[in-house]
Amino acid sequence: MSGGAAGAPKPLPSSGPKSLREMPHPLATSSSEEMGPALTPSPDLLLPRSVADKDLSLPNGTPVDTSSPASSSSLLNRLQLDDDLDGETRDLFVTVDDPKKHVCTMETYITYRVTTKTTRAEFDLPEYSVRRRYQDFDWLRNKLEESQPTHLIPPLPEKFVVKGVVDRFSEEFVETRRKALDKFLKRITDHPVLSFNEHFNVFLTAKDLNAYKKQGMALLSKMGESVKYVTGGYKLRSRPLEFAAIGEYLDTFSLKLGTIDRIAQRIIKEQLEYLVELREYGPVYSTWGGLEVELSEPLEGVSACIGNCCTALEELSEDMTEDFLPVLREYILYSESMKNVLKKRDQVQAEYEAKLEAVALKKEDRPKVPTDVEKCQDRVECFNADLKADMERWQNNKRQDFRQLLMGMADKNIQYYEKCLTAWESIIPLLQDKPETK
Repeated sequence: MSGGAAGAPKPLPSSGPKSLREMPHPLATSSSEEMGPALTPSPDLLLPRSVADKDLSLPNGTPVDTSSPASSSSLLNRLQLDDDLDGETRDLFVTVDDPKKHVCTMETYITYRVTTKTTRAEFDLPEYSVRRRYQDFDWLRNKLEESQPTHLIPPLPEKFVVKGVVDRFSEEFVETRRKALDKFLKRITDHPVLSFNEHFNVFLTAKDLNAYKKQGMALLSKMGESVKYVTGGYKLRSRPLEFAAIGEYLDTFSLKLGTIDRIAQRIIKEQLEYLVELREYGPVYSTWGGLEVELSEPLEGVSACIGNCCTALEELSEDMTEDFLPVLREYILYSESMKNVLKKRDQVQAEYEAKLEAVALKKEDRPKVPTDVEKCQDRVECFNADLKADMERWQNNKRQDFRQLLMGMADKNIQYYEKCLTAWESIIPLLQDKPETK
């Protein structure tokens, strides 16, 4: 364990489950007969009585619904995964390591080595190694949001310096960011849809990523464009109950986690201030021992005891800073990402409700089959299915991550107090009365 949390930053060395079945995506077909269960109207979608009393079906006979389908999330670009890897269905492994500092005329930046090992057919080679900087990870996340708007995209660590860290090129800051970037890619790798995204493939394999960055919107999928350009002119009457519950949960979760984050940061700040005082406090007993010959041994023992407590507290503060706070921050950002996907779903639902109402009002005229309404219905189905599946996956990951986090925090605190207890117990014999020698 390094002492960087309380001391000067260290310089960074410069330049160095279940198998998936074939399932069609709701947007992968234009035929309404191939779609899953039809959507049911939201209970709060109130149409005029003259309309509500009528049989709400599209002119082509398709029944009208607005609730989420009962089917599980639809998946894109399915491939059967290898079931022989220790009983798991993983065939793509990605790691981020070896950060290096690059000093140029115009800027100084850090790059990280991204290593990929895979048996997937989309990759020409079984292993790749490329170097990426933070803005490359940011490009990847933006592309995933554009091309997979119905899915929850894992958050990146914040671009600017984290609270309490002054030098963004220090060894401690760079290592914290490396861990976060590694987790970001692993989240994508474990996702049954995002891991097959073409932009993710490019990010992992292309030696020169700048050429792909210049293509801009050219690589967007049709599905991404269809949702990206939904206007904000439609107002959602009411969220379905299950998505309203998700929204309320995310608001409460982010609020509670934000409070824990703020208090934890204050505790760490106070620990570091206490550490400064202890480092001044201990040597005073040693100096005093030099003046008191008879008390020299016990006073030196107290000084050494306080020094051991300093070391233990420094280690505890480092563990909190490097292991505890980053997980809190990731999940705060994660909840914000989920809220954004929920808002996109609401926009599509609102557009569908508005178009559906307009069609119902004109039903007696038997107009041409409104394919735009069917497409909008497809998008609602897609959002509902993907959002529920990603929410379930996120909840599972959250339970595992926080169980591990809290167990680790408990273990570190136990170790800290055991070290302090051992230190103080060691000086008791020095303080006890000794029989006088005759």
